[in-house]
Amino acid sequence: MSDLIYRDARPEEIPTILTLCHAGDARGADTPPLDPETLADPRHRAAFDEIAADPNHRLIVVERNNEVVGTLQISFLPGLPRFGTRRAILENVHIRTDQRGNGLGSQMVQWAVERCREAGCGIVQLTSNKIRLDAHRFYRKLGFEQSHEGFKLLL
Repeated sequence: MSDLIYRDARPEEIPTILTLCHAGDARGADTPPLDPETLADPRHRAAFDEIAADPNHRLIVVERNNEVVGTLQISFLPGLPRFGTRRAILENVHIRTDQRGNGLGSQMVQWAVERCREAGCGIVQLTSNKIRLDAHRFYRKLGFEQSHEGFKLLL
């Protein structure tokens, strides 16, 4: 039995979530920590409130021993292709650096996939930065296929 607790994030956990996401980005392990001004930026709270208000989105934190050790977001999308198959997008899957390598990531993704299945989704998709080769191996091991090339346009 897992000792993990999955729950919807609370607003006071925004700095913790941002720190987890920042530590897992593609810039490397020597990335400096986020400064307090960045963590307190009101745009984060506005985004949090928008996610929390929409039943098609969930921002999850994962706890172990009363500490947040991971986070992820699930977004549900309707779609016309594949006879109207509903799909889910996993976003910002991040684990605290001292918790990596012990199966936590696999448990988190499998938990999220089960929530997607329960929501009637027929596809779960995600993106991962091209330079995160370990992450790509991790997702392939969990059954994900690198079937598409992703593109982003920053506005």
